[in-house]
Amino acid sequence: MAPILEDLKKEYTGRMDVELIDVWKTPDAGKEYGIRVIPTQIFYKADGKESFRHEGFFGKEDILAKWKELGVDLSGSKPSAGAIREVPVADKMP
Repeated sequence: MAPILEDLKKEYTGRMDVELIDVWKTPDAGKEYGIRVIPTQIFYKADGKESFRHEGFFGKEDILAKWKELGVDLSGSKPSAGAIREVPVADKMP
């Protein structure tokens, strides 16, 4: 999923914040966000409140469709949404 999120980060700069967190490097972040499964995507409203959470793979079109379903307009120029995804490091997985 990292390439998908990097693509979204570049394509929607200024309209959506995308943050990737490696829970193997920062395990406290996993606890802080209540991560149970890797990957997990958490969608936040512009006010910082969580609006949707998904566990498992979530494709680019699915992510964009979810934002649309949540009523977020990504066509404008001001930031209106954010997403956080917890990303494992492959060589450290058990």
